[in-house]
Amino acid sequence: MMSKRSVWMLACVALIVVVPLLMGGEFSGADGEAAALIETREGFTPWFDPIWEPPSGEIESLFFSLQAALGALVIGYAIGRARGRREARD
Repeated sequence: MMSKRSVWMLACVALIVVVPLLMGGEFSGADGEAAALIETREGFTPWFDPIWEPPSGEIESLFFSLQAALGALVIGYAIGRARGRREARD
């Protein structure tokens, strides 16, 4: 059975997730807002053009997800290897 502390922590996490969703509004990142602000300035010229642009937002999201998964695998491997070395020493 879960302790009271675990139940309270789970309730707090649920509130943190649910409250912003109930408030509504648009969730957009600061990157897009900053890019839009910069592009509206006079005399703005990009330094370079992209070599390839994904055909859709879904493909872009896929690449972002793959990048995040690869990063998580590398970090998990490093942590597991360090822990294995420490346990082998002891």
